[in-house]
Amino acid sequence: MNIKQFEYGPLSHYSYAIVSEGKMAVIDPERDPQQYYDFAKANDAKITAIIQTHPHADFVSSHLEIHNETGATIYNSKKLGADYPHQTFDDGDSITLGKITLKAINTPGHSPDSITIVATEGDKTVMFTGDTLFIGDVGRPDLRENVGNMTAKREELAEMMYETVTTKFNELPDDTIVYPAHGAGSLCGKNLSEAASSTLGDERMGNWAFKDQSKEQFMNTLLDGQPFIPSYFGFNVDINKVGADRLNPNIEKIPFIENTTATGLIVDMRNEAIFKKGHLKGSINIQAESEIDKFETWVGSIVAPNEKFTLVIDKKENKDKILNRLAKIGYEKQVLKVITLSNENLVKTDQLDLEDFKKHPENYTIVDIRNKSEINECKFFENALEHPLNELRDTASQIPTDKPVVVHCAGGYRSTAGSSILENELKNATIYDLSKAIEEFKD
Repeated sequence: MNIKQFEYGPLSHYSYAIVSEGKMAVIDPERDPQQYYDFAKANDAKITAIIQTHPHADFVSSHLEIHNETGATIYNSKKLGADYPHQTFDDGDSITLGKITLKAINTPGHSPDSITIVATEGDKTVMFTGDTLFIGDVGRPDLRENVGNMTAKREELAEMMYETVTTKFNELPDDTIVYPAHGAGSLCGKNLSEAASSTLGDERMGNWAFKDQSKEQFMNTLLDGQPFIPSYFGFNVDINKVGADRLNPNIEKIPFIENTTATGLIVDMRNEAIFKKGHLKGSINIQAESEIDKFETWVGSIVAPNEKFTLVIDKKENKDKILNRLAKIGYEKQVLKVITLSNENLVKTDQLDLEDFKKHPENYTIVDIRNKSEINECKFFENALEHPLNELRDTASQIPTDKPVVVHCAGGYRSTAGSSILENELKNATIYDLSKAIEEFKD
């Protein structure tokens, strides 16, 4: 089979294209559709089908834009309750794509409306599992209690996932190739492998979900220790249920001003060292320097859906790139303007005297902004106050300010954001960022 796996690293997202006899299907497409158009052109194919395994929570999909551009039919479960033109695709339904047959299996668990697509050509079988079956794990069951056409409590979805894993794939051969929608680093599961694909046989042997266990044991394991839920997740489910606007017009209409200043909520994507030398009051430093960072995740965890903000960038050449990254989670409409900074109204971040901190940690209030699951595994400072970064804007007022405040995470990326939040929220406090120096305090 001619299958192309596309990866978007910052969100650990995989999407797919399948081509046969000049026809192409796209599965779980990301916000920017251009790569799918390019692949279709390179293979002299026409996009005829777009398949959504479910309304994703961690990214905005381009399914409606591709439909409007190409006329391709969108397929998804009837349980999704989609508000865009589509054809239902559930148990027993199939699509012919050249020599390939695509069949739907309803596989609830991550969401009530999840489907898995099974593609067959001759003796070859491939399954596109969405967020149902990952490599080494299964999808978390706690994202759809309050959003989507169908909602379900986490316990109900965990039970559905047990039924899915134990009954839905039994007829498929061990050599079936497994292609998931997410990999390691995604918040759609907790123990995803670094591998981008597997076989069903290997998952039956190595994935904890296929072990011989009771329903209760399965559910307890699945529900325990899931990562936090970013505030934008429900927002994205709702966008994907309706279908997103075209990407480029949304990007092009955002004002850009060089060498200026701003007030209000500001997201500054620059390198932390540059940020600390001079930034605008009210800025939150969420770095977007590389594709190994989690810029989209942390913007969508710190800034609420529909909350307006100004975006500070380092140089004009990066404007469209950063706006495209924000658009991955549907936040481009929240950007009031994009600016580069003048030298006016800039403030500096205080630098920690690391040697004094090492000698007299009791003279500081230490704030650990890691996730609760990380803190439960190990603490670097026994008396540190626990304030996960995704909650920090709401909980900052609980932090005492009678001593200088030192913020830390696990590697430095998050503490830069956290310390900048506390600079804004704790007006009269001295705030320090331990940053990468945290490495010196790990066992």
